[in-house]
Amino acid sequence: MNKITLLIVDDHKMFLDGLIAILSKEEDIEIIGTANNGVSALNLLSKHIPDLIITDISMPEMNGIEFIKKAKEIYPQVKILAVSMFDRIQSFNNIDGYLLKETGYDELLIAIKNIVLKNEKYFKKVNPENETDFEFNKTILTKREKEIVVLIANELTTDEIATKLFLSKHTVETHKKNIFLKLKVNNAAGLIKKAIYLGYM
Repeated sequence: MNKITLLIVDDHKMFLDGLIAILSKEEDIEIIGTANNGVSALNLLSKHIPDLIITDISMPEMNGIEFIKKAKEIYPQVKILAVSMFDRIQSFNNIDGYLLKETGYDELLIAIKNIVLKNEKYFKKVNPENETDFEFNKTILTKREKEIVVLIANELTTDEIATKLFLSKHTVETHKKNIFLKLKVNNAAGLIKKAIYLGYM
């Protein structure tokens, strides 16, 4: 019987090591690679395409949302199971399954096998109803927007950001408006919290 091949992507070493330890015991599962960010994961995908990618959402360099989008664009056939500490998401367009990190091992195995062997989606413990939560396919910030997020987090005013980035005040205000809309936040505190979660900081 062919084994289910996995690529695991997570920047939390303890969580990653735990997944490797328990999944390596399964005779019908083979872990063909691990990465701690989306950039490294894409490099691995260029060499070996697994049956399933298990990926975190919040990661450095390239967060899980960006990684999922790029992976699906380049390798549309690959299946992706996202894992996170957050229990609400809005859009399932780019992923095949979603689990909380607190999910038990038995349910993780069920999710893996349902997605790979039965070609089914798996979102058992996710609430998609909360309209204030982010959408996987709409939270990709541009390089300039990411720069502005960091400057906002450092408590720079709009005028200071404009001066630092050689932009007009109006341009900065437009960028800020777009950032708030994309991340579905209403103030700087919410922006910083969401940006940290998404790996932009």
